[in-house]
Amino acid sequence: MLGQNQHAERVYSLANEKSGPASSPIAASWRRCLTKHGLAPDAARSPVQLTDAEFRDSLARSSEVLEEATTELEWLFGMVGKAGCCLVLTDSDGVVLDRRGVQSEDKEFRDLGLWMGALWSEASVGTNGIGTALAEGRMVTVFRDQHFLSANIGLSCTSAPVRDHKGRIVAAIDISTARRDATEMVMPVLAQAVRDSAGRIEVNLFRRAYADARIVLVPTASHAGSALLAVDRDDMVMGATRAARIALKLDDDIIANGMPAADLLNEHLDVDGRDLLEAERAALRRALSRNNNNVSLTAQMLGISRATLHRKINRLGLHN
Repeated sequence: MLGQNQHAERVYSLANEKSGPASSPIAASWRRCLTKHGLAPDAARSPVQLTDAEFRDSLARSSEVLEEATTELEWLFGMVGKAGCCLVLTDSDGVVLDRRGVQSEDKEFRDLGLWMGALWSEASVGTNGIGTALAEGRMVTVFRDQHFLSANIGLSCTSAPVRDHKGRIVAAIDISTARRDATEMVMPVLAQAVRDSAGRIEVNLFRRAYADARIVLVPTASHAGSALLAVDRDDMVMGATRAARIALKLDDDIIANGMPAADLLNEHLDVDGRDLLEAERAALRRALSRNNNNVSLTAQMLGISRATLHRKINRLGLHN
């Protein structure tokens, strides 16, 4: 690993190149830090720390995310905590809202500024897992001297953004380690754990937003996350996760204007009014099933005569 002075020189050199390694995502982030945020890699810089009032406001704005993430964070920390890792959840700005760590290693992470209420955006501390994942909207791993600030080159981190029911980034989940024996071979394993946890939190948020809807899994070969649709009782799409939006080319306007889930999934086409017949047939099957196929009770529940129900059963081919 390079010394801090050598690292700063490398950042300046690589960020100013226009080809080769300079085209990498890390170099692109370094360039943003220099040109957009006006940072210097050799600056003695700590993360911006929110005031108590600002931190309370951030917690309040992210209350639903925190509720849905708590169980997942506990499970994930149980997996990686003993390996000398620090686990954090931030809001969409990069403010650390929740943190899990082993007490014996707390001082090291506190000295680095990876603590509650600290702002880990790129503008605050340069290239880092949390800030760069939020800036680019994707999974990011930053290993040691890939960090922008020389002060952070002993840290390795892997982070994933968390999206809400409309695909908007609302949080980031991160695993960081300052262990000297951490290798680049370990980081993909941690990255997969972070990605999986972020995905499960997104599913929790989606189900929370559409608690009364039927949730449909969209078949897709993409690894962009869980492709889910929320469908109402009339088979109209109420919502879609980001992966489903990408797979089915959906946006808020299409969803608001109304789109049958069956049409999106190519389940069937309406020919000669058959959709209405199938809907009636399905409704009668459900009603009969709920009454153990008792025609009298079903007719009473539907508010029609037994004779009318028998005619419908014959017309729709619902004989036992």
